[in-house]
Amino acid sequence: MSQNQPNQTIDFYSDAYRDAFSRINGVVIEGEQEAYDNFLRLAELLPESKEALIYLGKMELRHRKSFEACGRNLKVTPNLVFAQQLFADLRQAFDEAAAAYRTATCFLIQALAIECFAIAAYNNYIPVADGFARRVTEAVVADEYHHLNFGETWLKLHFQDVKNELETANQTVLPIIWCMLNQVESDTRVIGMNKQSLIEEFLVQYGDALNRIGFSTRDILRMSSYGLTARKARAFSKYRPPH
Repeated sequence: MSQNQPNQTIDFYSDAYRDAFSRINGVVIEGEQEAYDNFLRLAELLPESKEALIYLGKMELRHRKSFEACGRNLKVTPNLVFAQQLFADLRQAFDEAAAAYRTATCFLIQALAIECFAIAAYNNYIPVADGFARRVTEAVVADEYHHLNFGETWLKLHFQDVKNELETANQTVLPIIWCMLNQVESDTRVIGMNKQSLIEEFLVQYGDALNRIGFSTRDILRMSSYGLTARKARAFSKYRPPH
């Protein structure tokens, strides 16, 4: 099936689909809200980049509104309570880092982990989405690459000073991401997504980002092992950094 064509075999209005979609739609709406809040907090930590970070945050708020429209299109009410609970640990990790002025950790959470998670999820959702949601998601994912690049650029510039902090933050953040993936596995399956494909793309996106910042392949493979089972860690061994 072409990535540009929606899956015609899915009943987007079945009770099972709408139930699963209520949680997934809530997750993407809350994820964009979290991103908005995080970029505004980063703007406080980096006043020299305040304007650019606020602009990125406003983009995330527009994404939220776009995904809210996806729910309305299917007459689904997003389950935001579930979504807020899903993001609770990641939100706490970001808030604690921001309070301690650990800017690199904040960037790892928002500009790497969350953005790579979003890119992987959106790319895997597009082929199975309804027509309206597919068009929305294609537009949103293009923006997420820009957000990822902003964080990469800052972290690369300060890499030698923040390398140890990033490695420490990764030990906390990656298991949280993995837990989040596991909690939405059944719902992503119902709406037609493949968990293994989502895992693989996230790991490749995250690994590529770490490589562009300055981490070696050995560093990346070691860092990727946090929160992963041995089998899933082996899947990441397929990763090859760009030349």
